[in-house]
Amino acid sequence: MSDLSSEQIATLKKILQAREQALREDIGRELDLQEGYAEVSSEAPDTGDSSFADLTVDLGNAEVSRDLVELRAVQRAYVRIDKGTYGECLNCGFDIPYERLQVQPAAERCEPCQSQHEKTHMDAARGSTI
Repeated sequence: MSDLSSEQIATLKKILQAREQALREDIGRELDLQEGYAEVSSEAPDTGDSSFADLTVDLGNAEVSRDLVELRAVQRAYVRIDKGTYGECLNCGFDIPYERLQVQPAAERCEPCQSQHEKTHMDAARGSTI
């Protein structure tokens, strides 16, 4: 069980809720923009306009994917709050400092474990290289 007080958890939950709302708005806005660019891409007689529209849609897809990953992390944080494990590192079980959670309220690991996780999983996220 984490050493977070009920007041700290309530504060962090408000931060999570605000971030969730912002992410949902960003995703909706980006999807609306993509529809417009997709129309331009399919109707554009100029290959330059079509290429720009395609690139914009691809970049938008990347932004939506990034936002969806963060949204899932926020949702997992809610589950940990409900289970009483919020603020505990998934790897080592030690408490995640409150200051870290204020900055990254969906954090699942303490800083040392997160750093190791990123080093271990960075190559897999990049995919194959030549």
